[in-house]
Amino acid sequence: MMNRFPIKGLFLSAVLIFPLLLTACDQDSPDISRLHIPGPDFQADTQKGKKLFSANCMKCHGVGARGTDKGPPLVHATYRPGHHGDMVFHFAVSRGAKQHHWYFGDMPPITNLSPENVGNIIAYVRLQQKRAGIR
Repeated sequence: MMNRFPIKGLFLSAVLIFPLLLTACDQDSPDISRLHIPGPDFQADTQKGKKLFSANCMKCHGVGARGTDKGPPLVHATYRPGHHGDMVFHFAVSRGAKQHHWYFGDMPPITNLSPENVGNIIAYVRLQQKRAGIR
């Protein structure tokens, strides 16, 4: 039997992201900042990401993104790149996220982080996932 979870994750990501892409592209020259993602020349830095994660995310998501009683572990198969792509993380930070996999409540938007800072945090989380064998 075919595993439907990757397809479901891709479909859900498309459903969530497509309207945002349309909104961002409704002008003659789209403004990438409306998507809250880094520009095309961005190079992620996992060391910066670790510092930013510690300052902004660790309170809820724990040391090494392993979770706490306030927020889920990001080093978990649920947050693997094929299920929750980087754009989902960008949107969760900029817009907040409704509770849907865990019972910690909704995640509020984190408004003090630039798209580049979020990109660095994502790179750090992805490195932690890779080290844990999550791909």
